[in-house]
Amino acid sequence: MTALFSKPLTKDRVANLVFGLAIVGLIVFTSIASDTFLTERNMTNVSRQLVTTGLLSIGMLIVILSGGIDLSVGSVVAMAGIVATDLQSSMPLAVAIAIALLIGVAAGLINGVLIAYFNLQPFIVTLATMGAIRGGVYIYSQTPAYASDMFFVRVLGAGKLFGAVPLTFLIFLICVPVIWYFLGHTRPGRAIISIGINPETVRLAGIDVRKHITLAYIMCGFFAALAGVLLAARLGISQPSVGVAYELDAIAAVVIGGGVLGGGGGTVPGMVGGVLALAVIDNVLNLFNVQSYYQQVVKGLIILAAVLARRKKEG
Repeated sequence: MTALFSKPLTKDRVANLVFGLAIVGLIVFTSIASDTFLTERNMTNVSRQLVTTGLLSIGMLIVILSGGIDLSVGSVVAMAGIVATDLQSSMPLAVAIAIALLIGVAAGLINGVLIAYFNLQPFIVTLATMGAIRGGVYIYSQTPAYASDMFFVRVLGAGKLFGAVPLTFLIFLICVPVIWYFLGHTRPGRAIISIGINPETVRLAGIDVRKHITLAYIMCGFFAALAGVLLAARLGISQPSVGVAYELDAIAAVVIGGGVLGGGGGTVPGMVGGVLALAVIDNVLNLFNVQSYYQQVVKGLIILAAVLARRKKEG
């Protein structure tokens, strides 16, 4: 116990403490002000709704740890969701989902190759692919696609474990420790983190920097596609316009949880905390009937506050 309090109170620890106390305070306030916040139905809805942001944040954490960023994840969500929903009427559901996931992998591969092997800026590359993929979604289908496989909707989308835990939330919970183990206990995972801290040192150590950066974007594309498939399953419908600004939520969750844009900071537990914080904030704003555009303002301010709290000092 003495050792715990003897640790130096760094700026990052202060920021984490402030954000944590703010969320706890918000939960306490909302629990008192709203009779529905802590009900089983509302908690189930919160756990179901945070899955999309949670899976996107897993992928975003990986690329941010590598020193990059991916703005195309929202477009990948739309593409994967509409492909998985549309193709299930003409082929087995498993094949349709596999194709949707491969689309996410392909998008990540393209981003990774352009960034790692052509030395292009992640922001510019993923901004370009965000527009290209979104355009591709509308070329593929300008109208919504409705799910035709009842297993897709009733089990994958609406299924619950023990009658209370959504199956989609369980999938997210399984992904979290897998990625925690990957980043902390495998050579590729540790290499990705090291690249975000000092890529030149990693290169001199004989590690293929370009290959690992590409891997980070492939994984980000995969998790974006998985988020798109599960979102389509939950809604029973997928639209070309879905996923706009979803990258904002993913970046916010990572940064709130201690992630440092440009690499050099971020953890899986912190990311999960950021996802939960955003889920609570969204739920609270919805319970009090706050308009969606005000919610975007709040999220933007949260990102700015988190970045300022953890900015690196120059010199």
